[in-house]
Amino acid sequence: MNNASCSRRSFAAVLNRCWRIAMTAVCFSLFGLGGLMLSLVWFNLLLLVQRDPVRRRQLARRSISFSFRCFMRTLRLLGVLDYRIEGGGQLRSERRCLIVANHPSLIDYVMLASVMPDVDCLVKADLQRNFFISGVIRSASYLVNSQAETLLPDCQQRLDNGDAIMIFPEGTRTRYGQPLKLQRGAANIAVRCRCDLRIVHIRCTQRMLDKQSRWYQVPPEKPLFTVTVGQRIDSQQFTAGDEEAQPLAARHLTRFLQQALTPEH
Repeated sequence: MNNASCSRRSFAAVLNRCWRIAMTAVCFSLFGLGGLMLSLVWFNLLLLVQRDPVRRRQLARRSISFSFRCFMRTLRLLGVLDYRIEGGGQLRSERRCLIVANHPSLIDYVMLASVMPDVDCLVKADLQRNFFISGVIRSASYLVNSQAETLLPDCQQRLDNGDAIMIFPEGTRTRYGQPLKLQRGAANIAVRCRCDLRIVHIRCTQRMLDKQSRWYQVPPEKPLFTVTVGQRIDSQQFTAGDEEAQPLAARHLTRFLQQALTPEH
């Protein structure tokens, strides 16, 4: 009886994992198709009906956020994964600050943007060559990290206009089992633009969609992603206000973020 019961549970687990692999493929196919539809249809329609570029950018970002909410709910409904966002209301109301988060998986940006209808984002230049999302980046007018000469003035302008800018200070997804290694970009922007930072922790109970995983390498059990909105940090506490001290302040702030973003075990 016990052997039969174990066999049934084992068979059910195998079926469940096969189902999650298949549904992961379906969901990410829908994600790519959705990106194309937004770029080819909806964003081009916005160009025709909305002449104000600021309003058009706002509508594009809200459309992206709505699409991401639908995508995340589809992942949950089909049993691919589960997620919870603790403090989503704080993120929705954030203005004039950097949203800094660790980056354990491919869907971190999607989860955060799904609850932030008008968030800006600093993206890697390589993503502009991605056929499925290049139109999204362009229509949302996201900042691109390759534009070194204009990046700080652009960040300053957008922060002054009330934008919240999402940044993953690692620059890429975390390598599983290795400590976080932060670049100084986020700290430099915060110190030089004199803005606050909102700390966000992202955790997952299983390895999924990390730097070393393929999309089809789903974990044995359904993973749970947890987004926890942490404290808001005044970047100016790391500097005495002297411009010559800003590089040192950025180093101190980077060390602080390293500790703040390292997941607790």
